[in-house]
Amino acid sequence: MIEHFTPREIEAMRPAGRFVADTLATLRQEVGVGTNLLEIDARATELIAQAGATSCYVDYHPSFGAMPFGKVICTSVNDGALHGLPHDYALRDGDLLSLDFAVSIDGWVADSAVSFVVGQAREEDQHLIATTERALAAGIAALRPGGRLFDVSAAIGEVCRAAGYRVNTQFGGHGVGRTMHGDPHVPNDGRAGRGLKLAPGLVIAIEPWLMTGTDQIYTDADGWTLRSRDGSRAAHSEHTVALTADGPLVLTARD
Repeated sequence: MIEHFTPREIEAMRPAGRFVADTLATLRQEVGVGTNLLEIDARATELIAQAGATSCYVDYHPSFGAMPFGKVICTSVNDGALHGLPHDYALRDGDLLSLDFAVSIDGWVADSAVSFVVGQAREEDQHLIATTERALAAGIAALRPGGRLFDVSAAIGEVCRAAGYRVNTQFGGHGVGRTMHGDPHVPNDGRAGRGLKLAPGLVIAIEPWLMTGTDQIYTDADGWTLRSRDGSRAAHSEHTVALTADGPLVLTARD
């Protein structure tokens, strides 16, 4: 079922959005060469406890996961595209890291992701990350009352394909509210003018993700991490966005 929320309910979502944004900003500032992925998860766990928030990931066990996730943040490194399960790995100079983080505060969920390079960045990695960020901005801009859901998908896909990347539509954005993943599914490519008619009160996560050389993925032996089929690098950008009568409101915007 696709839910629409009142302006008061959307206002109540703001604390979760702000906390997710602040946590990702903090982690991005603190993470560097030598930081262990388990240290990132521990730090996120500490911040969750301080805020009185609830992790959306630790007990998460959808059909595509081998077991409950067991950690509070996704840490996808290099060819890890999505759902990176934190493990004992110290980040190296030049690693491309994606952090995906979702919590609930007072029953309301926010979900966001950011990608960045630890240490010295390669030009192709910067281009990949920047493309996901531009695609995210285009998708948000296309979220307008009276439009159609695939306007968002088409805007994302156009940016990605123009930059020379192929787009996987198996995993994409999703509805957000009192649960982390709800309807509708928001694919990262599609034909404008199709899909759900957009109306104020819709809250969705918009999340373009790309891999440098392929649009095919496989599941790592850890049962969670989705990796590029050809070993090429991946990046992921995501915001939780509410559609209001005045247009999109980015609940997880980072300063």
